[in-house]
Amino acid sequence: MPKQLLTEFYELCKDGVCQDLLTEREKREVQNGALYLSGRMQTCEMKNGNGRIYPCDVLRKEIQNYQTVIKDNRALGELDHPDDSVINLRNVSHVVTDMWWEGKDVMGKIKILDTPSGKILKGLIHSGIKLGISSRGLGSVKESAQGTIVQEDFELICFDIVSEPSTPNAYIYPDGQSEKTFKVYENKINQKSDLIINDLFNKILRD
Repeated sequence: MPKQLLTEFYELCKDGVCQDLLTEREKREVQNGALYLSGRMQTCEMKNGNGRIYPCDVLRKEIQNYQTVIKDNRALGELDHPDDSVINLRNVSHVVTDMWWEGKDVMGKIKILDTPSGKILKGLIHSGIKLGISSRGLGSVKESAQGTIVQEDFELICFDIVSEPSTPNAYIYPDGQSEKTFKVYENKINQKSDLIINDLFNKILRD
């Protein structure tokens, strides 16, 4: 069965509220200007917004393999979703620094990098733009009465930050903040998001 590109969207900060999952060292980094996102990254045995179900055995195997990538500081992700399985270093905006299981949920931490895309991502977050977390991988699927089942050949590639998640309320927020923090900006920002992105690009090019 041929593999296909599988992208999924999850709510990193459940119900718009991020958990305080940072270490004391990471909190000191935040005080010095670093930006972390933390919370749920993936879920197994539950149909997602794309109608797919990841068996826990399949997802646990890939999360275990991904731990080596995290340990080697290579767990990079992009700003927005490409249409292929290759991570483009020019678009890298963040790195996954930790990942673990809580029940059927995959929890994790993401550090925003000081790259051109990372700077854009920071600007979008500070401007109140709602963003989603999305896994990217390759694998085959099989239809069943329960839904579309991801098969054992699934390979996790990375986690990307996206602007339009397919799952309702699948948005991320900085640690310690919630949707209420940004709600006053929502209508104004949504109307001017393209202008904000262009301004951020121009500022980065000037710097």
